[in-house]
Amino acid sequence: MHIENAVFGILLNFVSLSYLEDHLHDNNDGLYGFSSNQVQGTIFPAPNFNPVMDAQMIGGALQGFDCNKNMLIDILTQRCNAQRIMIAEAYQSMYGKDLIADLKENLSGHFKDVMVGLMYPPPSYDAHELWHAIKGAGTEENCLIDILASRTNGEIFQMKEAYYLQYSSDLQQDIYSETSGHFRDTLMNLDQGTREEGYTNPAMAAQDAMVLWEACQQKTGEHKTMLQMILCNKSYQQLWMVFQEFQNISGQDIVDAINECYDGYFQELLMAIVLCVRDKPAYFAYRLYSAIHEFGFHNKTIIRILIARSEIDLMNIQKRYKERYGKSLFHDIKNFASGHYKKALLAICAGDVEDY
Repeated sequence: MHIENAVFGILLNFVSLSYLEDHLHDNNDGLYGFSSNQVQGTIFPAPNFNPVMDAQMIGGALQGFDCNKNMLIDILTQRCNAQRIMIAEAYQSMYGKDLIADLKENLSGHFKDVMVGLMYPPPSYDAHELWHAIKGAGTEENCLIDILASRTNGEIFQMKEAYYLQYSSDLQQDIYSETSGHFRDTLMNLDQGTREEGYTNPAMAAQDAMVLWEACQQKTGEHKTMLQMILCNKSYQQLWMVFQEFQNISGQDIVDAINECYDGYFQELLMAIVLCVRDKPAYFAYRLYSAIHEFGFHNKTIIRILIARSEIDLMNIQKRYKERYGKSLFHDIKNFASGHYKKALLAICAGDVEDY
């Protein structure tokens, strides 16, 4: 059922080059209030790229009793995802072996998780994380929230296809079987990838805001359903206006209202959606700070966010992190992680010049 050790054989036929190319350039990723040239990651296509030479160097690094981890870091964190896939193809041709399988065999611990994670195409990596969050020992609800609350319609579509190809399983059915209540309903709505894009209707904003206000006051099942339908299906631009109207109607910020009225994972998911609408890099900065400082360095969360956002908006995330928490993300990782694992994370961050 798993094809992780032969992921490139099938997935390279699925993940279109156009999708990968989309992630080589700055994109606004649905960020309302950001122009495309303001949003940037930390990993870019390497100039003078030679996949055959890189494959040879990685092959040499993986040989022997103690592999050259610094070499792996220098290559895999300094190539964009599309280039890493080309390296894996060259590696397969050269050695007749799958690079992911060899990385898994030769590495260990969280360093292995980083190096292997970098090798997956973005939709496949999301699918990999969701599968383990759902099917692992106990559901990791925060992983489901981070991914499904923040991805665009196109990203969700590609992720669902990758999930089915990798695990011969339907993501929506797995969410249904492993979660419950309005938390489950909201996840399944997000998983449909039917959010309006770019559409605004100022005349409807006040009406939607009133529905949200009533949902926060009455908290019936019907009101919860209406609440999640608005948050999951309206465009980011429309929701921006709705939240302004909500403030006007209630005299309260939508974040404060949700915090007061709901609890548990349903509340956390609603909050994630609202925060992603307002400022997606700020949401991920908050999640990273929590993972580092509140959960004893929650490695899975930190690795997942750094890899998934590295070619999208990780530079912006680091900027928000510094603005909001005083210390840079680079500084905090340097203080809490260690060894080659730390080196790999810092390389993905591409440094935070102001604070180290």
